Amino acid sequence: MSSASALVLREGDRQRLADLARLPSVPSGLAKRARIVLLAADGVPNAQIARAVGVSRPTVIGWRDRYRQGGIKGLEDEPRPGRPPQIYEADVVIATLADGGRPPQRLGITHWSARFLAAELGISFASVARIWRKWGIAPHRIETFKFSTDPEMGHKIRDVVGLYLDPPDNAVVLSVDEKSQIQALDRTAPVLPLGTGLPERRTHDYVRHGTATLFAALAAATGKITADACHPRHRHQEFLRFLKKAAAAYPGVDLHIVLDNYAAHKQPEVRRWLAKPQNARITLHFTPTGCSWLNMVEIFFGLITRQAIRRGTFRTGKDLTAAIGAFIDAYNDRARPFSWTKDAEEILAESER
Repeated sequence: MSSASALVLREGDRQRLADLARLPSVPSGLAKRARIVLLAADGVPNAQIARAVGVSRPTVIGWRDRYRQGGIKGLEDEPRPGRPPQIYEADVVIATLADGGRPPQRLGITHWSARFLAAELGISFASVARIWRKWGIAPHRIETFKFSTDPEMGHKIRDVVGLYLDPPDNAVVLSVDEKSQIQALDRTAPVLPLGTGLPERRTHDYVRHGTATLFAALAAATGKITADACHPRHRHQEFLRFLKKAAAAYPGVDLHIVLDNYAAHKQPEVRRWLAKPQNARITLHFTPTGCSWLNMVEIFFGLITRQAIRRGTFRTGKDLTAAIGAFIDAYNDRARPFSWTKDAEEILAESER
C-alpha cells in the first residue's frame, strides 16, 4: 500500500508544526519530522513524503505513529541510553552563590564568568551557562541604587506624587531642572552610514566646541516643554532667569514647581524673588535628597539625549543649541503627558523594603 489516510492534527498544532519546519533555529532533525507530519496531514502518500523529505517510507510511518501517540512532544529525541550526566545543577548553583558570589582571591576576579566557573568545577562552560539561564543567575549583571538620608523623605514624596496624581484645580504643575555639561562634539572623520545588516559607524575622535546647559520645564498636564539652552553655566543667576521665563509662559495661574535640591534652587536671591507679592502664585516643591528621579522632566532629558544629542555632530556651540531648539519645537508638536502610575505609599513601601 503506497498511501495512507490523512493524519489528523491536534488542535492548534498546525501553526506550531509550520514554525518548527521553517525556523532556522530549530534542529534539522526536528524540522524534518515536523515537515513529515504536515505533509501527512495534507493527505500526501507515505512514499511521496519519503521522497520529498529524503527518508525511508518506514521512517515516515514511524513518525506518523509517534505524533499520533504523543503529539508534537512525541517528535522530540528520546533520552539516549548510556552513562547518566555527572553535572548536578545544585552544585553549580551553590558554587556560584557561595561567599556572596565572590570567587576565590587567588583568581583575582570580582565575579564569576561561565568559563572561570567551568574551569574551577571541571565541566564545560556551556553547561554552566545553561544552568545559569535555567535558574536566572547572571553574575555579570549589576544594578545600582541610592539611599535617601532626607529626614522628610516621606512628606516630600507624598507632596510631589500628590501633585502628579491629583493636581490642584486651576493650577499648572511644572517639573523643572537643568541638564548641564552638554558637549558640542564635532566628529573629526566622516560617519559611515547605515548599511544592510550594519549599524551606523563613527570614529572615536572628536573636537569639543564648548558645552551648554539646558534648563527645561515640563508641564505635567500636557507634556509640553518650556526651555532655554543658551547658558553654558548653571548658577543661581541662570536658574532665576529661567524661572522668570517659565512663570511668564503661564501667566495668571497658580504654579506648582517641582525641583531637586541643587543649591542654586535655594539661593537667597531666588527666595527674595519668590517672596514678592506678584509671585505669591508660585510654590516650590522639592524632591527628597537623592531622589531626583521623582522629577518628571528627567524623562524628557533622557529622550533628548538619545534622540538628538548623543549621535549629533556639532561644529559650534550654536549648532548644539540650534539642534536642541529644533528638537524641542518638534517635540512640543507631538507632546503627550507622561502618566505617573505609582502612588506615594507604594514608593515608600519599596524604599523601606
